[in-house]
Amino acid sequence: MEKPLETQRLVLVPISRDLVEAVLVGDRAEAERLVDARFPDLWPGRALVERAFSCPVEKIRRDPDAWLWGARVLVTKDDRVVVGSVVMNGRPEHGVVEVAYGVDEAWQGKGFATEGTGAVVGWALDQRDVARVQACTFPWHRASQKVLEKIGMHRVGTRETDMFGDLLVYERSHEKKS
Repeated sequence: MEKPLETQRLVLVPISRDLVEAVLVGDRAEAERLVDARFPDLWPGRALVERAFSCPVEKIRRDPDAWLWGARVLVTKDDRVVVGSVVMNGRPEHGVVEVAYGVDEAWQGKGFATEGTGAVVGWALDQRDVARVQACTFPWHRASQKVLEKIGMHRVGTRETDMFGDLLVYERSHEKKS
């Protein structure tokens, strides 16, 4: 299992299959025990897990090492509260991995997305199979674009999707570390 990462204000705890299972069955006490922190009032559920990992739960269950690779919950150091998560969309393919993140509404605007996502992107770029990290965001989502820019990602194009329309694609590679 991957080790936690630490930043100035956060401990980034790896997401395990056991944690996903605890969330799916609604076992808040077990989930909080596994991350040694309190979860926010808006308890995550199956829909959030599937949306975050861009895959059905059955895929996570079949191959947790692939689908949970690099995934972490963001836990504040001072009061041990889960404020969000950063996930990868599986292991790298052809040297590229995609990152996604979310912060609980009560904790937004405090820099946790930037701090946590920056740490996970840096970690990913230190892995031997990763040359580039990408992220997608909506053209109207300026706050998300700012997070990506602050962590050294640069807009490289757009991606057309059936569900969301055009998304902006950002990327950071070994050459663009900041």
